[in-house]
Amino acid sequence: MSSQPLTYAGGAEELIARYNKRRTPFEGADACFDPSPDLVALARQTVPESATDPTGAKGSWALKCSMIAPEFVGRSALAFLAAQLIAQLRRNSPPQGGAALFRRLWAEAPEHLLSQLDLRWQVSSAMTFADHGAPGPEQALGASLKMLFGLIKLYEFERLFSGLAPSVPHRFGQRSSAAMPLQMDPYSLNNGGLDSALLAPLYQQAEEAPVLRPLALSLLGALNAEDGTVFRRLSIMKARRAKARHEKEKP
Repeated sequence: MSSQPLTYAGGAEELIARYNKRRTPFEGADACFDPSPDLVALARQTVPESATDPTGAKGSWALKCSMIAPEFVGRSALAFLAAQLIAQLRRNSPPQGGAALFRRLWAEAPEHLLSQLDLRWQVSSAMTFADHGAPGPEQALGASLKMLFGLIKLYEFERLFSGLAPSVPHRFGQRSSAAMPLQMDPYSLNNGGLDSALLAPLYQQAEEAPVLRPLALSLLGALNAEDGTVFRRLSIMKARRAKARHEKEKP
């Protein structure tokens, strides 16, 4: 066994314990949803300011709802329901029928939800499909999106400590000569295709997951348009490297 210090000293047991600690069921959530709501009516209703009034004790479902509500005041009750379902489905022992209702929302009202949910809630929705989507292509795509956007969040947060804005690519002359972790080969700015290999299959998977498809394509489109991620920065660096090589090869 290696004597090298571990990032997580307790290994899998520690990680699983941390994960489960955040999944304790809410109190009073057993019968909080109508299993067969009128989605058209909910889409027409807006969330009132009164929904933000804090009620219930710590750890209760009532208090959690009032904490989510400020983001949805003036938005549709259907979008608020989607957010509530996400919060429930992240915990152990969610209300019976919650997963089926979540899928129904995205099967019957994807355009409405995409217009009402901001990107953060769209990402959370996609992540929820990883555990509560239909088995097969839908769950597989959900799991891929969960890993993709989770790692983007971790990496982009850590990169802020470099002092660089997310839209500012690194300079070539400041690259460290240190080896890559896990014995990985460095990414090639000249010929590397890892970015395409990560993203292209997600578009293909979306064609096999019709309920998740509109959400997945919306998120992938937003990622493509975002100028503050590792994908855009590498694209800029690739273009600069190619231009420099072209200039160098001129007679």
